[in-house]
Amino acid sequence: MSSPKSEFLRVVAERGFLHQCTDLAALDAKLLAGPQTAYIGFDCTADSLHVGSLLPIMLLRWWQKTGNRPVVLMGGGTTRVGDPSGKDESRQMLTDADIARNMAGIQGVFAKYLDFGDGRAVMVNNADWLDKLDYIGFLRDFGRHFTVNRMLTFESVKLRLEREHPLTFLEFNYMILQAYDFLELARRQNCLLQMGGSDQWGNIVNGVELTRRVHHTEVFGLTSPLLTTASGAKMGKSASGAVWLNAERLSAYDFWQYWRNTEDGDVGRFLRLFTEMDLSEVARLEALGGAEINDAKKILATEVTALAHGRAAAEAAAETARKTFEEGQAADTLPTVTIDGTELAAGLPVVVALVKAGLAASNGEAKRLIKGGAIRVNDVAVADEGAKIHLSDQKDGAVKMTAGKKRHVLIRTQ
Repeated sequence: MSSPKSEFLRVVAERGFLHQCTDLAALDAKLLAGPQTAYIGFDCTADSLHVGSLLPIMLLRWWQKTGNRPVVLMGGGTTRVGDPSGKDESRQMLTDADIARNMAGIQGVFAKYLDFGDGRAVMVNNADWLDKLDYIGFLRDFGRHFTVNRMLTFESVKLRLEREHPLTFLEFNYMILQAYDFLELARRQNCLLQMGGSDQWGNIVNGVELTRRVHHTEVFGLTSPLLTTASGAKMGKSASGAVWLNAERLSAYDFWQYWRNTEDGDVGRFLRLFTEMDLSEVARLEALGGAEINDAKKILATEVTALAHGRAAAEAAAETARKTFEEGQAADTLPTVTIDGTELAAGLPVVVALVKAGLAASNGEAKRLIKGGAIRVNDVAVADEGAKIHLSDQKDGAVKMTAGKKRHVLIRTQ
């Protein structure tokens, strides 16, 4: 079809969110007719989402900003089953208490991106209907709409079977439960659209078809591309682990640093997807070359962090980075670890300090980092694996430890 006329589809197409849609022209016509409701589901497998979830969250944000109503579906029920999409092995089974705790940790993220006032956005839990299902009745009423022949063709199933990794009957049911979610949300919330990553395409299409057959309602599915970096790495991971959205799991400073370290080839794409900057300004920043591209990366880091942690935290992180890297100062806002002063008085091995600071996962890794020349104390390289830090190494009440070029921690005493 020609370029979409509705504001939402035009925005997501221009900014790079649009991958597949079950009927783009018909959805465009529905959106032109007036505000609509759409949802995205999030399973509760951890107590925080990571940056791999930012793209669907931004989709919901743009959906609301263009006059529509977003529904955030918490997978309190489906988390008990586990989505096999993109996985070679079964997910770890979580208890109901685990799921409840994870859900509580996740829910706070959405208030930063969506306005839930006066029902302008809604959060629901699929356990509200999935936990009450009668198994035989569910199979009879809804299982007959799914053929095993077709289910075996979905990517999440095919990959598991081709690699000869087990796929449990429990997981095999996930796609039926997700399809049923769409049916329930069409009934309960008048949802017109389900959105998600491209790995969810088969599950979303199932829901579209089930809703049409059972509820006799025309609904739609839309997916965004699965993101990798310019070098092919998966979004959401850094050298030190997952890049979490919750400040309790990852500081605003470390979150800022993740985006500051974006590869040159990703700057423009990430500005379009993860910020709300005007596209003409994005084009200007994307065209910068040489050392100037670093200015664009700082803007990217600050704008993404402002959405996730607030403008004040983003600007504080940018200022901390400026002082640390441009002025060589040990800024007070760097991540800090507090230890007992007697440890420094006795001489604390650098190897042990690195583990305490979270810059190394083990003594062995700490020794490898020292051997590789990656460790500095107070900006001085450490070459001796047996080196220690002492009270006399404190500057302004702290010892600055650095791993690589970007990871800094202050060690203070109590």
